[in-house]
Amino acid sequence: MEDKNNDSHRLILERRKKLDLLKESGNNYLNDFSGNISCEQIRKISNDKNIIDNEKKKFVVMGRMMSKRIMGKSSFANIKDSSGSIQFYVDKKKFTEDQFKIFKNSDIGDIIYVEGYLFKTKTNELTLFAVDFNLVTKSLRPLPEKFHGLSDQEIKYRKRYLDLICNKGSWDTFNDRFKIIKAVRNYFDNLGFIEVETPMMQKIPGGATAKPFITHHNTLDMDLYMRIAPELYLKRLIVGGFEKIYEINRNFRNEGVSSKHNPEFTMIEFYQTYCNYSDMMNITEDLLRYVVNKVKGVSLINYQGQNLDFGKPFKRITLKESILEFENNLTKDDIDNIDKIKNYCSKENIDITKHSSIGEIQFALFEKIVEPNLLDPTFITEYPIEVSPLARVNNENPLIADRFEFFIMGKEIANGFSELNDPDDQRKRFENQAALKDGGNDEAMYFDEDYIEALEHGMPPTAGEGIGIDRLVMILTDSPSIRDVLLFPLMR
Repeated sequence: MEDKNNDSHRLILERRKKLDLLKESGNNYLNDFSGNISCEQIRKISNDKNIIDNEKKKFVVMGRMMSKRIMGKSSFANIKDSSGSIQFYVDKKKFTEDQFKIFKNSDIGDIIYVEGYLFKTKTNELTLFAVDFNLVTKSLRPLPEKFHGLSDQEIKYRKRYLDLICNKGSWDTFNDRFKIIKAVRNYFDNLGFIEVETPMMQKIPGGATAKPFITHHNTLDMDLYMRIAPELYLKRLIVGGFEKIYEINRNFRNEGVSSKHNPEFTMIEFYQTYCNYSDMMNITEDLLRYVVNKVKGVSLINYQGQNLDFGKPFKRITLKESILEFENNLTKDDIDNIDKIKNYCSKENIDITKHSSIGEIQFALFEKIVEPNLLDPTFITEYPIEVSPLARVNNENPLIADRFEFFIMGKEIANGFSELNDPDDQRKRFENQAALKDGGNDEAMYFDEDYIEALEHGMPPTAGEGIGIDRLVMILTDSPSIRDVLLFPLMR
C-alpha cells in the first residue's frame, strides 16, 4: 500500500511540473469552446461518405483523454465525452513543435481539445486526423491503475466521479435512471396530472411509519423534521381542489442501510380523486409497462438471472392467500386464530414481541415468509387495518383496508390505497399511533391536528400511491444494490 501511495504521489508531482511548464510557456488553458461537437454527432455525420478523408471538413471535439500511444512520429489516442468516444491520430510532421510538445506532455485523464478531419484506419476504425491539439484542463491525479473497469465497490460508491469516468456500465445505469424518471413524469403529464412541490422540512413528520431525522431552525428556535413522506401535504392539496397531482420527491428516514435501503431516497407519490385502490393498481400496471417499453424497448427483461415479463397481467392476491400459498403448514383457520398463529411464529422464530393484534402478526408473518418470494410483478391486497393507519376501511370487512403493496423480486416497489377521508376515523387512528409512540415505538406516526382540520373541510374520495424510484431503477438496470443506482449513496 505504501508503494502505491508513493507512486501516486510521484505521478502527481510529475503532472504538477507539467502544468507549471505549461503556464510558464504562456498557455493558460483554452477558453474558446465554440464549434465543438460530440463524439456521437461525429459518428452520425460519418455516414456521409463525402465527409471521410475530406481535409477541408474539420471538426472540434473536447473531452477526456482515455488512452495515448506514442509511436515515434505517429501517435494514436482516444477522447471521451458524455456521448461516447472516438480515436484520434497525431502525425508529428503535421504539428508545430509547441503543439506536439503539449500533446506529448499530456496525460491520460486530461481534458483536451482536438481539431481534425475524419478518416478510417486500415482496420476500418473511424478516426479523427488531428490538425490541432490543446489542453483544456490538466488532470493532476492519475486515474486508477485499472481504470478500464474500476472494480473496487467501496471506491465506486465513495468516488462516483471515478466510477463514471472508468465504467461504462455505471454510466449506462445512471443514464437509464434519468430516462426512467423522465418516462414516469411524461406518463403522468400525459394523463393530465399536475406536478407539485411540498415541504421537505416539516413541523410534524407524517405520511408513513418511520423514524425521522431532526434538525433545528435557529431564527425561529424550533425543531424541524426532514420529511419521511409528502402524503399529508399532498392530500391537503386534494382538499384544496386539486384532483390529479404527483410529486417526485426526496424522503429521509432514520433507518438502517442495506441493499434495499438508503436513508435518503426518491419516490413518486400521486393522487387522484373519485377513484379507488383498484384504479391505482390499474394505473401502476399501465405505468410500468409504459416505462419498461420506453426505456428498454421490450417487455421482457432479466433481473439477476430471473426473467420478468411486464407484458402479461400482473398477479393479484390477498395477503392471507399469499401466506397460505407459501406455507403449507398453515390453514385459513390457523392464520385467523391468534393463539395458533402465535404458536406458529414461536416455532419458526418469527419475532412478534412488538405486535399484539392478529392483524399485526399476520403482517409480520407475511414479511417473513412471503415477501422475499414474490419474484414476478405481484400486487398484494387486503392488508390488516392495524398496519394501514391512513387507508380507508373496506366496506365489507372492517378488519382490512382498501390497500395494496406491489412487489418485484422480493422488493416492495409501491404502496397504495383508497385514502381515509373520514376525519373522526383518522383521529382515532392517529390516537392509536400516538399510544404506540408513547409505548416506545419511535416509528409510529405523530398526531397531526392540522391535517384532521383539513379533512374536516371535506376531502373527496381519493386514491393515492407511492412508488420507490430507486428500487424500480434497480430492477430495470439489473442492479443488485440500491447503492448501484444512487449517484452518492450514504457511506459510513
